Amino acid sequence: MRVLRTLGRYFAHLRPAQRVLWCYLIWWLYVLVRCFDPSPLLWLSSLGISAIVGTALYLSTAHAGQTRVRLDRWQIARLYVMPFCVSSFAALIKGRGFILVFHPSLRDNVVPAALCALFVAGTAAAGSD
Repeated sequence: MRVLRTLGRYFAHLRPAQRVLWCYLIWWLYVLVRCFDPSPLLWLSSLGISAIVGTALYLSTAHAGQTRVRLDRWQIARLYVMPFCVSSFAALIKGRGFILVFHPSLRDNVVPAALCALFVAGTAAAGSD
């Protein structure tokens, strides 16, 4: 029960930029389910890209300036998760007729957009209490 309360507080106090990031994740999860490819090579390549790009992003944000910037654990995790999601998304949609990030089927664009809208509305309503 304590975990649910903590999650509830977290989602109720999301900043707009955080809501956008959650919507990116919702869109990626929808495409993952609709276009899943079990190829180990796809997922290993995505992990490798994530490790290389995530480390470069970490170094460029935390250590490349005059002073070291202290990042919290979720910021660091996002630096690795985002390249993983981008590379796997690109591999999953390859040859499927997508335009940018949009599926050729209207339904497969409306559903994740509606899920994002529900998420934003739900977290905004929870935050107004």
